[in-house]
Amino acid sequence: MEQSILIRRGRVIDPASGTDAVMDVAVEGGRVAAMGPGLTASPAQRVIDAQGLLVTPGLIDPHVHLREPGQEHKETIATGSAAAAAGGFTTVCCMPNTTPALDTPELADVVTHRARHASCRVFVVAAATKGRHGQELAEIDLLARAGAVGFSDDGDCIASAGMMARVLGAVRATGLAFMQHCQEPTLTRGASMHAGEVSTRLGLTGWPRVAEEIIIERDLSLNRGIGCRYHVQHLSSGHSVDLIRRARQAGQPVSAEVSPHHLLLTDAACDGYNTLAKVNPPLREAADVQAVREGVAQGVITVLATDHAPHSADEKSLPFEDAPFGLIGLESALALYREALIDSGAIDWPRMIAMMTIEPAKLCGLDARGFGSLRAGGPADLTLIDPEFAWTFGPEHIRSASCNSPFLGRSMRSKAVGTIVGGRVIFAPGC
Repeated sequence: MEQSILIRRGRVIDPASGTDAVMDVAVEGGRVAAMGPGLTASPAQRVIDAQGLLVTPGLIDPHVHLREPGQEHKETIATGSAAAAAGGFTTVCCMPNTTPALDTPELADVVTHRARHASCRVFVVAAATKGRHGQELAEIDLLARAGAVGFSDDGDCIASAGMMARVLGAVRATGLAFMQHCQEPTLTRGASMHAGEVSTRLGLTGWPRVAEEIIIERDLSLNRGIGCRYHVQHLSSGHSVDLIRRARQAGQPVSAEVSPHHLLLTDAACDGYNTLAKVNPPLREAADVQAVREGVAQGVITVLATDHAPHSADEKSLPFEDAPFGLIGLESALALYREALIDSGAIDWPRMIAMMTIEPAKLCGLDARGFGSLRAGGPADLTLIDPEFAWTFGPEHIRSASCNSPFLGRSMRSKAVGTIVGGRVIFAPGC
């Protein structure tokens, strides 16, 4: 149930308003009641001493795979939202590559209904084509009316240029964003990792950068005359950053996201046929990692998203070519972003928090509902972060139903120590 809470002496960072100051935050009735220094606690309030902590709007991940319905052996809405809360996320947007795909209002309603008792807020990104097959438009207008916060055939690219143009036009009419999985299928058939020295040595079919880049170029060309809000998911190639930069400079409504693994790991992580490092798009080379970090530093890439993709241990134990793509990311993302972006000097805490709050909120239209920011009268979704918390990521930290992460055993710094959703303390081992 909603609680009466007073959070004292934390460093409040709200990029939406430009706030960065030590102050108190009072929560009443599921809303932020007041913000400022020296607020007085009532006898009914739970007092949390946040001295030394960052107090931010609830973190938002616009790209997760909750696997429900149809793939509950990998993840469920309950386990996935618990993982999100443990990572400091108060809101996640789930992808439509479930079984069946989330391509009708009725199926979107199923997820929304099941998420009523989740550990965080769950919004649906709906399929843009029926069955995600890229052949026939889904009920885009009806899905938007049913509460979809974006559209994507994630897991598959819309390969047909003609269908892509129709999708962009239909999604533009809703005012929502289309989120593209940029993978030209004829260039990646049978590929399981980046095309480079490592794939050659391992005898594996390589996945070239151009398979991502050519789709971005095509879609940007198509969208010039349409004007849909267009978002590139899990960007991996250094040249893709250049394409996005030029499009943004030309005034196109384009944005992009990057995931923790593409900011930290290279294709060398796949050595020894390590399936935990098999992801889509694949891990690239050191020059790509550097270019993507620079894209973040320059404001070309504006959103951080985990692409949380759980798989069972049995599936990841298959031979490299047969194992599924993907890794889990919700519990470890905050510390990995800190390592890649703050410790490297690319950006500071306020900018990183913006990329995890107001920027994804704008992408998914959630800013209009008050999410992604902290203000009196707004929803009491907050994350408390210990920026200097030192820990080693292990199985004991995982709330997901799956454990497929190449980061297990990695020493980390920074951790969410409090997650408050709608005025309810969901996760607070350190408070």
